[in-house]
Amino acid sequence: MLTRTHGVGPHGGHAVGEGVHAFTGVGPIGFLDTMVITAWEPPYRCAVRKTGRVVRGSAEFGVEPIGASRSRVVYEAEVDLPAGVLGEMVWPLVRAVLATGFRRSLRTLARLVESSHPVRTTTG
Repeated sequence: MLTRTHGVGPHGGHAVGEGVHAFTGVGPIGFLDTMVITAWEPPYRCAVRKTGRVVRGSAEFGVEPIGASRSRVVYEAEVDLPAGVLGEMVWPLVRAVLATGFRRSLRTLARLVESSHPVRTTTG
């Protein structure tokens, strides 16, 4: 697994002001990405402020309905690159690796969602 996450706080990282810790790496080699939740609107939106030593900035996940039985997952991030000019030079390689990881994670998420039973709601 490339990234493992866990919530920090009384609600397990499921409320504004609580934390999320994400360790990205292989085995013990990697880095800790710490975040504070700044918006929490399940099941449509979660925004975080990245507060780690390596990754700082902000990120947001959103789910947008695009039909009766389909949705689009949207991820946006604004990240302050570490290591100044060196960080800017290696960013194209890092970006390619991150994009590969995101695609893999989204394929896994799609398989999980497609294999689950649809959620039905009733009124009254």
